[in-house]
Amino acid sequence: MGTKGLVLYLLTGFSAAILSLLFINKTTMDHNSTLFNTPHLTTVEVWPELEFNWRLVLATVIGFVGSACGTVGGVGGGGIFVPMLTLIVGFDTKSAAAISKCMIMGASAASVWYNVRVQHPTKEVPIIDYELAFLFQPMLMLGITVGVALSVVFPYWLITVLIIILFIGTSSRSFYKGIEMWKEETILKKELTRKQGTVNSRGELLIDAEYEPLVPREEKSTLEILCLNLRWKRLLVLTTVWFLFTLIQVIKNDLVPCTTLYWVLFCLQFPIAVLVFGYEAMKLWKENRKRMMTGNTECICEASIQWSTLNITFCALCGVLGGTVGGLLGSGGGFILGPLLLEIGVIPQVASATATFVMMFSSSLSVVEFYLLKRFPIPYGVIGIETTIGMINNHEFMGFLDFCSSQ
Repeated sequence: MGTKGLVLYLLTGFSAAILSLLFINKTTMDHNSTLFNTPHLTTVEVWPELEFNWRLVLATVIGFVGSACGTVGGVGGGGIFVPMLTLIVGFDTKSAAAISKCMIMGASAASVWYNVRVQHPTKEVPIIDYELAFLFQPMLMLGITVGVALSVVFPYWLITVLIIILFIGTSSRSFYKGIEMWKEETILKKELTRKQGTVNSRGELLIDAEYEPLVPREEKSTLEILCLNLRWKRLLVLTTVWFLFTLIQVIKNDLVPCTTLYWVLFCLQFPIAVLVFGYEAMKLWKENRKRMMTGNTECICEASIQWSTLNITFCALCGVLGGTVGGLLGSGGGFILGPLLLEIGVIPQVASATATFVMMFSSSLSVVEFYLLKRFPIPYGVIGIETTIGMINNHEFMGFLDFCSSQ
C-alpha cells in the first residue's frame, strides 16, 4: 500500500467513524438520551502523578527508541509516543496527543540541528530541499490548526477510534512494504549471483567486476557545511509564515469563541497557506513545463516526478491531511510526508532531513495551540519556578532551617 492507498484508507476510515458519530448522536437525541452528552464521557481529563516508578522508566526507554527511529525515518514518532503515553503512563488520549507533539518538536529540532551540519550525499546542495519545504509547510500548518480545532469538538472515544484506524493503516503499510522490499532484494541478489558472482560463507555477495576509483570529495569544515545548508532568505519566509499562524492562534485565544472576529481570524489562515503554497506550486509547474518543452530531463528539485497539476494537488491534499491527523491525534505528519517524499524520488537522507525540518515548524505550532488550550501539564521544573515566585510574592520564609529543630 503506497501513499495514495494510505490516503484513501485514512479518508475512508475517518469518514466512516465521523458519520457513525453523527448517526449515534442523532439516535440518542431521538430517544432523548444524554449518554454521549454526559460530561464524564466526553470531557474526561486524566493527568497521572509523574512519580518515579517502572512505568516512567519504561516510558522513557520507549520514548528514546521511538524518537531515534522516528527522526531517522523522518516520520516524527507519534505512532509510538501516543500509545506509550496512554497505555503505559496513563494519560487520556487528548492530553497524550498534546504531549506527543511536544516530544516530536524537541526531536525534530535536534534532528534539524544535526542535519544542517551534514553534507548532501551526492551533490553540492543543501541536504534540506527548501523547494519541497515551501510546498508542504503551509499546507501542513493549515492542517494542524484544523486538526487541533477538531480535537476540541471530537469526544475522547472517537479520537481513540481514529488513533486505532491510523495505526492499523501505518503499521500495515510498513509491514507489507518491508515484505515487498525483502522479496525484491532477494530476487536481485539471486540474479546478480547467477550472472556475475558468488556468495561466500558469510552471505556476502562477491562480484567479479572492475571498478574505477571514485573521485574523492573535497573535505569541508562544519562551518562551511552549515553555511551551505542554511538558506537565510527561505528560512526567513518560512519563519514568517510560522509566526503569522502562531500570532493568529494567540490573538484568537483571547477572543470569545465563535464570534465574527474569531471566525475571521480562523479563516485568515487559509489565504496565507494557499498563497505560499500557490507561489511555490506555480513556480514548479512553470519550470517543469519549460524543461519539457526544451527536452531538459534534469529534475527541478530533489523529487523526480513531473510537476503536473494532478501531482501538485495530491501533494496539497497530503499536506493538509497529514497536518489535520497530526493536530488531532498527536502524530507529526511525517507518517505521510516521509514516505511521500521517497515515492516522488527523493533520496532517503534528503527525505528524512526535509520531513523533520517541516515537522519542526508544524509541531511547534501545535504545541502553542495545545498550550493555549491547557491540554498538557507543565513540566515539574516550570511548576517549581512558579511555586518559588509565589513564595516570594507571599513573603514566605525561604531561608535555611535549623538542623536540630527540623528533625
